[in-house]
Amino acid sequence: MASRVVLLLAMCVLPAMVVAIRPAKNPFSVKGRVYCDPCRAGFETPATTYIAGAEVMLQCKSRVSNEVVYTKKGWTDSTGTYTINVDEDHADQVCNAKLVSSPHPQCKHATPGRDEALVILTRYNGIATDNRFANAMGFMSQDVASGCAEILKQYQEFDNEN
Repeated sequence: MASRVVLLLAMCVLPAMVVAIRPAKNPFSVKGRVYCDPCRAGFETPATTYIAGAEVMLQCKSRVSNEVVYTKKGWTDSTGTYTINVDEDHADQVCNAKLVSSPHPQCKHATPGRDEALVILTRYNGIATDNRFANAMGFMSQDVASGCAEILKQYQEFDNEN
């Protein structure tokens, strides 16, 4: 009788314990967009276009040592959108999506302050989905495009109304 109990325990309880201990293998999907700022405004405007083929890197650093412990590259599609899949949880790390390069001949300079975006890659923060959305990152043109003065003037008029 005792051997049957042990056998039943081994067949039912142990596999359930192993499944409970093993972490889930649901990958995160880091998503974002890369744009070209022809007005050199530092943000997206009606003149903004999105860059296909831009290279983006996800980089995670240790919170303690600040050493890079994880990197993964990705590229934007025809709409300027990238998706980088990450298999593991990075709860003890600070992760950022970063601009690497732009294939756009007039938009090669990363916009200061818009060249990286913080991404939280842990399941221990209350976010129910595996999708993580990074703020849009941008490159700016070397010269201001024609028509940008009128666009930026609209923003000034809006500020003056408030």
